[in-house]
Amino acid sequence: MNNAVLYIHGKGGSASESEHYKSLFPDCDVIGLDYKTFTPWETRKEIHAAVGKLKAECDSIILIANSIGTFFSMNAGIDTMIEKAYFISPIVDMEKLILDMMTWANVTEDKLMQHGVIHTTFGEDLSWDYLCYVRDHPIQWDCPTAILYGSHDNLTSYDTIKAFAEKHNADLTFMENGEHWFHTEEQMRFLDSWIKGEQK
Repeated sequence: MNNAVLYIHGKGGSASESEHYKSLFPDCDVIGLDYKTFTPWETRKEIHAAVGKLKAECDSIILIANSIGTFFSMNAGIDTMIEKAYFISPIVDMEKLILDMMTWANVTEDKLMQHGVIHTTFGEDLSWDYLCYVRDHPIQWDCPTAILYGSHDNLTSYDTIKAFAEKHNADLTFMENGEHWFHTEEQMRFLDSWIKGEQK
């Protein structure tokens, strides 16, 4: 039996991003989940099954989740199988994000309900079924959690992330000038230092 680190990527990402974390967890098997579904009712089943299978093979699982991968992970009901979670630029209030995007697109709830799905000019599809699912399935999360958040995150406000961290007793680390997508050399150095610090 061994210890595993499971990486769940965000939109547009891939399981191969897990390679970055191997040097940070040298005593663990680092695995990227290449999930194939993209609605919360489908990813819930897919991620839960994958974590359950991994749990049967490992002594402990550490989760690293990025952006919407965080929402998918929390929605999957896997917290009892996770020893610790690292959330990078997490989407922690999906309903608020959808409502924000509806405002950006000038779409009302009545209009979305009538059309079902509305395409936006900024590349996101708004879905009535998705919004209803999120409202009907509030997040339940009870696992030691550390959060990395950038001051220039354009998807989640500081108030939203702070409220989540306080509610779930999570450690919140704030990077001045950090973005939603941590990708520059400076940002990745900060991310690596954050993980190393959380391991102590």
